[in-house]
Amino acid sequence: MEFFKTIQTMGLQHSRVAAFGSTRKPGTNVIQDSNLQAILESGVTTATIVGKTWDFHVIRALETTLEENLNMVMETIAYLKDKGLEVFFDAEHFFDGYKQNPDYAVQVLQVAAQAGADALVLCDTNGGTMSWELGEIITPLVEKFAVPLGIHVHNDAGCAVGNSLVAIKSGCKQVQGTINGYGERCGNADLCSIIPNLELKMKRQVLPSGNLKHLSEVSHYIAEISNMPHHNSQPFVGYGAFAHKGGIHVSALLKDSLTYEHINPEEVGNHRRVLVSELSGLSNLLYKARELKLDVNSYDDQTRKVIKQIKEMENQGFQFEGADASLELFLRKAFGHFEDYFQLKNLKIIMEKDETQNIVAEAMVKVSVGDEIFHTAAEGDGPVNALDNSLRKALREVYPEIDEMHLADYKVRVLNEKAGTAAKVRVLIESADQSEKWSTVGVSENIIEASWQAIVDSINYMLMKRNIIS
Repeated sequence: MEFFKTIQTMGLQHSRVAAFGSTRKPGTNVIQDSNLQAILESGVTTATIVGKTWDFHVIRALETTLEENLNMVMETIAYLKDKGLEVFFDAEHFFDGYKQNPDYAVQVLQVAAQAGADALVLCDTNGGTMSWELGEIITPLVEKFAVPLGIHVHNDAGCAVGNSLVAIKSGCKQVQGTINGYGERCGNADLCSIIPNLELKMKRQVLPSGNLKHLSEVSHYIAEISNMPHHNSQPFVGYGAFAHKGGIHVSALLKDSLTYEHINPEEVGNHRRVLVSELSGLSNLLYKARELKLDVNSYDDQTRKVIKQIKEMENQGFQFEGADASLELFLRKAFGHFEDYFQLKNLKIIMEKDETQNIVAEAMVKVSVGDEIFHTAAEGDGPVNALDNSLRKALREVYPEIDEMHLADYKVRVLNEKAGTAAKVRVLIESADQSEKWSTVGVSENIIEASWQAIVDSINYMLMKRNIIS
C-alpha cells in the first residue's frame, strides 16, 4: 500500500499503474473481501483480476463448485466496474483449462465479458502450451468476443516470447510480460524481446517514435536495481547479442553488417562488438584495430604475430572477451601506440594474524613515474585490497584523477582445479568512474600476481582514456 501511495506522486507520463488481485473468495460477499477493498484503497484506476478457468483448479485448488466460480468472476468484475475502475480479467490456466474442458473455459470468459471486463487476458500459467496449439485456440475466440483479448504466458517450455508473438498474430491486442523475463520458475515473457520483434519484425508500433533505442539501457538498468545478473546472450539487449568472434563472420561483416546481423544494433540501443580470441582470424584484429583507430592497414607479419600472441595468451588462461580494456591496452602496445604510465620497481606484501584471529594485510609498493620514484605502504582488508590501496597512494601525487575510479567487481576463476592450491587462476576486475565501466584481466598461479596484472591494466586504461580526451 505504501508503494501505491508513493507512485501517485511520481508524475508518470507513459505508464498506468494497475493493482493486481483475485476474484472474491468462495462463499463471501465482494464488500467483505479484504483483497478487493485493498485494490480500491490503493487509488488506482486500473485493476487486474485473476480468476480460474480450469475446472480442475476450481475443484481442487479453490475447493468450490464450477457455478460458484462463475459467480465469483461475475460479481468481482461488476463490483470494480461499478466503482469506476478499468478491469483486465486474467483468465488463469486458460489454455490448460480449454484443452480439458473448452466449454467451461469459454463460459468463464463470457461471464467476465458480460460483467464489463475491458480485456480478457488468456493465461498460459504453467508455461507448457506449444505455439501451434496456442494459435489454434485463440483464432476462433477473437471472432467470438467483442472484448479485446490479451496474452499472458510463462516460459517453462521456453516458448514465452514466441507464444506472445503468435498470440498477437492470431488477434490478441495486449501482451503481459516483464522486463528481462523476470518471474516465477522459468520466468514470464521477456518484453525486451517482444517489443523489438513487434516493432521491427511485425511492423506494429508499440512505443512512442524513437523510444526503442532506449531498450538496452532500460534492460540493464532494471537488472542492476533488481540485483540480478544481466545475461550476456539475451536477445537484442545482451552484451553479446551483436558480438562476433568467428573469423569467417567478421570477414563478412567488414564488407556488410547484414551478413551476420538480423537488425542494426543501434535500433535497440545496443552496439556491435568484435571479439579477439582463440577463434579469431586476421579480420577480427583488423576490425578491432580500426575501431580503436590504430594504424593497422594490412595483413603484415606484425599483425600475424599479434594474433599468434593472443591465441597463446588465451591458451594460458587469458580471456579477452570479458576484458575489453586489457585487450585494447595489449593491441596499442603491440602496434606501438602505448607505453605504461608507471613501472613497478618492487612489491612486498605482509600478512599477519594476531591472537584475536584478526588478519591484517600490508602492501609496500615502489614504482617509478618517469625519473621519479614513489615508495609507499598501505593496509587493507586483504592482500589485494592492501595492494590496490598502496598503489593508489603511490600514484596519487602524479595522477590525482586516480581517486575518481573505484573497483566495481572482482572475480576469481580457478582454471585447473586438479592442481589444488597451486592451480592457475584468472582474475577479472571491473572498474568504474563517473562516466563508464571497463574490465581487465590477469592470469597466474599466484592470485596476487593475477590481481596485480588486472589492477595495473585498469589504472593504465583510465589514465590513457583521460589523456586521449584531454
